[in-house]
Amino acid sequence: MKFKFKVPKWVLGLLALGLLSGVSYVAYGQMTQANQTQTNRKVQTATAERLSVPVTISANGTVQPERSVNMSPKNSGVLKQLLVKEGDRVTAGQALAYMDSSNLQGQQTQAQAQLASAQANLDKLLAGNRPQEVAQAKAQLASAQANLDKLLAGNRPQEVAQAQAELTSAQANLQQASLTFNQNQQLYSAGALSQREFDTSRTAYNTAKAQVEQAKQGLNLQQVGSRPEDVTTARAQVEQAKQALSLQKSGSREEDIATARAQVMNAKGALQTVQSQLNDTVIRAPFNGVITRKFADPGAFVTPTTSGSSVSSATSSSILSLASTNQIVSKVPETSISKIKVGLPVTIVADAFPGQSFLGKVRQVATQSTVEQNVTFFEVKMSLDDPKNQLQAGMNVSTDFKVGNLDNALVIPTVAIVRQEQGTGVLLAGGGERRAKFQPITTGVSFEDKTVVVSGLQAGDKVLLSFPQGERPASRTPSLIPGMGGSPGGSGGSRRGGG
Repeated sequence: MKFKFKVPKWVLGLLALGLLSGVSYVAYGQMTQANQTQTNRKVQTATAERLSVPVTISANGTVQPERSVNMSPKNSGVLKQLLVKEGDRVTAGQALAYMDSSNLQGQQTQAQAQLASAQANLDKLLAGNRPQEVAQAKAQLASAQANLDKLLAGNRPQEVAQAQAELTSAQANLQQASLTFNQNQQLYSAGALSQREFDTSRTAYNTAKAQVEQAKQGLNLQQVGSRPEDVTTARAQVEQAKQALSLQKSGSREEDIATARAQVMNAKGALQTVQSQLNDTVIRAPFNGVITRKFADPGAFVTPTTSGSSVSSATSSSILSLASTNQIVSKVPETSISKIKVGLPVTIVADAFPGQSFLGKVRQVATQSTVEQNVTFFEVKMSLDDPKNQLQAGMNVSTDFKVGNLDNALVIPTVAIVRQEQGTGVLLAGGGERRAKFQPITTGVSFEDKTVVVSGLQAGDKVLLSFPQGERPASRTPSLIPGMGGSPGGSGGSRRGGG
């Protein structure tokens, strides 16, 4: 016999209700845990901490050469040869081009000849007279002195005796001629002698008389001696010979030597002028740099121009444009210029080379400001460490001046900063069921992805980086953080806050 157990319906209903409640509780617990996990997953926080913060000032800048000149000759002429091309790097003193110098070669030869002639004349005057010339002057003086001595001494007794003998002989001849003439005269009167023979005897008589008179005068001259006029003339000749010998011994006059020296200097100056003009026909680099432009080709007529001018009238007659080592030129607002000092390190970033930075140092800070769009700037020049010469003139760059460090500064992530009607601040993370609380703050300098908090927070405070559902503020990271000279990471202003 089978026994059949029957469960009451109310018990079944109670069991079903309990099972349904258990399932609902489990489902509710899982849903609550999932919601809490999702909430925790969406809300991110960061802790305010104290760090040593580098203080930098950012500004826009450009790459510019330290020096740039247009190369042209000192004198107008025809370009003969060009030795470089655009992009070539040259060193100071290197020859870049040659001008036509054919017309100066002849002038140089002529100037050299004139200098040689003037120098030879000076050397002759400095050397004095030759020994042979002195000896000749001495001989001439001796001859003149001997003649004077002869005149002063008079005639010798032998010469007087010779004159006396000549007179006696002449008188004897006259006596014989007189006797013959008288005899012939008697014979001629008697007709015993011809006319011809008579004339011959008379002529012989007259000749004998003249010889006697001549002998008398000769004896008289021998007895009287030299004439005063001859002695005076002889003395003058002796004095002239003495002066000539003195000139030969003393050499050239100082005045003549001075004149010769001046002629040599004048000839040297003329030669140097021509040589300088020849040197000017070689166009040389005044400093190390790179050839940026070429304005003329061989055969072109070029003229002197202003080296720094860039107008078409200047460059059209130039030869080359030369630029030196590049530098960085930035314009820093006057609010930050007091922090910029010579020697300050600078980090340089160029748009043309993203992800790459260059180093430099401040070389010069302008003493005169410039105003652009009602903003006062000061020009700052910086050296550039670019051994590969990657940066080219005219490129735009941004510069970060490392003006110092802010020690023990309270910092938070920049993305945590929000702006509401109450001002600039952060949302403090709430504990448990507390909602996030808005906390006004005063910001300072920004660096990388962090911002310094001057007031409003303490170390260890947690700020929201993400926001719970429904608590997202109307504006998150502000476009311009109060207390800062410019937007974080922007250029053209200071990153240093005023709070």
